[in-house]
Amino acid sequence: MTVIDPEPQATWVPEVVEEVEDDEMPLSTRLSIADTLTLGNATCGFMAVYFTTTGVLIPHLTGSENGGMSRHSAATAVILMLLASVFDLFDGLVARKLRSSAMGAELDNLSDLISFGLAPAYFVVVWGMVDPDAHQRVSAVAAIVVLLAVVLRLARFSCVTLRDGIFQGMPSPFGALTVVSIVLLELPFIPTLLAIIGVAWLMVSRVEYPKPRGRLAVAMLGWIVLSMGLLAAWAFDAPGGQLLLQTGCALQVVLGAVIPLFATARRVNTFRDNRREARAAQLP
Repeated sequence: MTVIDPEPQATWVPEVVEEVEDDEMPLSTRLSIADTLTLGNATCGFMAVYFTTTGVLIPHLTGSENGGMSRHSAATAVILMLLASVFDLFDGLVARKLRSSAMGAELDNLSDLISFGLAPAYFVVVWGMVDPDAHQRVSAVAAIVVLLAVVLRLARFSCVTLRDGIFQGMPSPFGALTVVSIVLLELPFIPTLLAIIGVAWLMVSRVEYPKPRGRLAVAMLGWIVLSMGLLAAWAFDAPGGQLLLQTGCALQVVLGAVIPLFATARRVNTFRDNRREARAAQLP
């Protein structure tokens, strides 16, 4: 009898689970020095809203308004916005020199939205409520326009790559301070409203502004410190404080309109120089 061996059964082999190791390490979420400065920016923006509310709006609504206290609170709010712009200036410098975490860009945008979007827009809303010549609802619309301009500007900045050394549109810190300066000039309602909307348009426009680097950064820092001094003089009712503040605010508005002209002139001169060099290279 022929014995046929049964088909050998397959031996059970335990499955080998391959561990998939990512070649790329997860990005660090630890805060860097630059990120700490960015958080200081956000804190200043929130405190600006706080002082505008407690020192200007609430006294007006409760009928306990004090001219000196309101002036002091308004000056404090604007000084905090100026301080936020200092943090915004230095966090970029520190990030380039040292490092920034993976959250750096997102933190910067969120902080800018608070300090240079929400804070100046809220300042405009409160101005529309406490100024007897202003129209509250129209002022609220202007404030929304400012806020949306900053939102659109920050979103575009995150997804558009521009050539080095320029911003497309008025930078949000500069725009916020220009909006506040227009309010502090105490012009008639219609010119103030049109100027605020004009600044909002500049922030989302394609008008080029130079980035504050080198000497320009030092000049900007000096201007911020001078503006803080003017606001302090106005807040403490120093002799000529009102005139000094309005002069500073007027200069801020003029700079917002004139600086793009310098950037445009520099670009035109660079274009002309390149054409001359190209023609000179073609000559035998």
